[in-house]
Amino acid sequence: MTQNQTETKKNNVFQTGQIVTLSVSHFIHDVYSSFLAPLLPLLIEKLSMSLTQAGFLSTVMQLPALLNPYVGSLADRISVRYFIILAPAMTAIPMSLIGMAPSYGVLLILLFIAGISAAVFHVPAPVMVSKLSGQKVGRGMSFFMTGGEFARTIGPMVAVGAVALLGLEGFYPVMVVGILASVWLYLGFRDVPVGNKSPRKTSVWGTWKEMRHILMPLSGILVARGFMHATMASFLPTFVKMETGNLWLAGFALTLYEAAGVLGVMTAGSLSDYLGRRKVLLISLVGAPLTLFLFTWAGGWVRVTALLFTGFLLLSTTPVMLAMVQDNAKTSPAAANGFFMMMSFMARSAVVVIVGWLGDLFGLRETYYISAAAGLVGIPFVFFLSDKKDD
Repeated sequence: MTQNQTETKKNNVFQTGQIVTLSVSHFIHDVYSSFLAPLLPLLIEKLSMSLTQAGFLSTVMQLPALLNPYVGSLADRISVRYFIILAPAMTAIPMSLIGMAPSYGVLLILLFIAGISAAVFHVPAPVMVSKLSGQKVGRGMSFFMTGGEFARTIGPMVAVGAVALLGLEGFYPVMVVGILASVWLYLGFRDVPVGNKSPRKTSVWGTWKEMRHILMPLSGILVARGFMHATMASFLPTFVKMETGNLWLAGFALTLYEAAGVLGVMTAGSLSDYLGRRKVLLISLVGAPLTLFLFTWAGGWVRVTALLFTGFLLLSTTPVMLAMVQDNAKTSPAAANGFFMMMSFMARSAVVVIVGWLGDLFGLRETYYISAAAGLVGIPFVFFLSDKKDD
């Protein structure tokens, strides 16, 4: 067997060990990036911030996402492995230092650096996963996104636990885990040939023209899904607290939702390898609004069951969409993923403001019904997507 045949055969094999390593690194990275929300009350008290200033912190951290297509274009021209190797350490260090920030300005700088690092990690990492997944790209994306979803469940507890043990200004040693993750990635991926070998290099605008038949329908799905995602991710504890008066149940509801989402992420990508991306997306986009409506309307164990199904169906769409982007990205896979990540950020940022306004105007219960109805608007966009499996 020739060297080229051996390499081709390897590229068609699902490389479980390396994909699991990337998923664990995704988990470690996103644990650090989730530190801000649980520590925000302490930072507000320490720096005497207004709520407007506090809200701006999250915006500054996510602002680099607007440059994701350019980050991806750069990643397509050099080896993506170094973007991914350095990111856990480069996120861990500033996020572990936020408790020591002596002023609001320094805190903004730390969060902006962490935001750049997050973009540097999340844009090219799915490209590496795609290349290591062979013919099972959906399965690889499920592995990868499981790490991120699990991090959002565990991260706040890690932050609060570290501060409880070491204090707000003394919990910085937790950065060691992120630094070790980068060392681990270097040892595991320094020789992995994952750069884009296409002889034709495409500009950012050229990537958009090549991918717009996929990116434009996906943007419609992201906006429609964004209404459901905003109500659950941002307002679920508030809604449950208003409905039950029980703060413990409010927190537990969010944990159940995220845990069900982890299962959904683990399942959907692999399922899309066999059934097709469009079919799995369609199932999610039909099912999630119905279960969200049932969750809002029902009570007791029916509500709990509906909550679990909503988390499973709603959060399962991301690995499928990531796989679809990589299926169709021919010359600039990282830039294509950068466009997807940018659109996802813009949809989340815009829609959560609208959902908050609707909540003030009509009340949260009515807003949940409106968001469920808005989720159904995403269904027609599925039929504009091309799907290799379906074709």
